[in-house]
Amino acid sequence: MSSATYRLTQTHRRLDDAIAQELRRRLPDSLKLLRLKRLRLAVKDRLTALMRKQPR
Repeated sequence: MSSATYRLTQTHRRLDDAIAQELRRRLPDSLKLLRLKRLRLAVKDRLTALMRKQPR
């Protein structure tokens, strides 16, 4: 696993945690959730692109 892949995986995990934490709130902020989910999707897309480029 390259360092870029590792960093993106860690970022994705942190975003997952932030989303879960926001959902546990009594009144979750829907705009914050939307922003976090979009960021998580962007990270996932970059991670997928990196994995496709790596030789097996």
